Amino acid sequence: MKSDGDIVMEQHTANTRRYIGVPGEIVAEGENVRVYGQGVVKIGDKYVITVTSLVEVHNNTITVIPLEGPYMPKAGDVIIGIIEDIGLTAWILDIKSPYKGVLHVGEALSGPFNPLKNNLRRYFDIGDYVIAKILDFDKTKDPVLTVRGKGLGKITRGIIVEVSPPKVPRIIGKKGSMISMIKGETGCNIVVGMNGRILVNCSDPRMANIIVKAIKIIERESHTTGLTDRIRMFIQENKEVCLHELGG
Repeated sequence: MKSDGDIVMEQHTANTRRYIGVPGEIVAEGENVRVYGQGVVKIGDKYVITVTSLVEVHNNTITVIPLEGPYMPKAGDVIIGIIEDIGLTAWILDIKSPYKGVLHVGEALSGPFNPLKNNLRRYFDIGDYVIAKILDFDKTKDPVLTVRGKGLGKITRGIIVEVSPPKVPRIIGKKGSMISMIKGETGCNIVVGMNGRILVNCSDPRMANIIVKAIKIIERESHTTGLTDRIRMFIQENKEVCLHELGG
């Protein structure tokens, strides 16, 4: 019989264990276990997985990371959106979510704007990629965006890589470890949108190609261990190939 706080899973000796959980699976029950993540809900005293997820168990702490699903907006998130529609005083953006992003003129332009005289297309047009921050969101209406801030605004150069939104935390890594390593190894500028769009800016297109491939490996193998070291080795090996080709 399980006591409160028991983890519902097979016994193991390692301090940390990872496995793939499926919808409907109970990962824990009781009040003495801490469960985090968007892929789990509490029903009574049980924690139930809602979507296929990576489950990480460390002592009495469980983290559930969804491996599928759309992006759910959160205030403060930096995202990359695509201008989808234009109104008189706002742009509507596709943000890879059930919700549309709304960028009002006041959160984009610093000067006066007259909708009878000025056309919003002069600033952002349909199809433009924009780095924005979610200013406000409460699930009852579409999130409000802003491009006021360092690094925000229209994207004019670089490559956009599309990934599954739930895989973004793995691409970033714990405390930014994975993305910091990639930047350090390549010297490229990378902006990770929490909604699953990533901007890669490199002076050398071959380096950008390496990063794109590395990101896709992370997305595909996000549930595996030792991934940061494998990605570092992948980048280093491909950099050596590039240098050899230059030398040849």
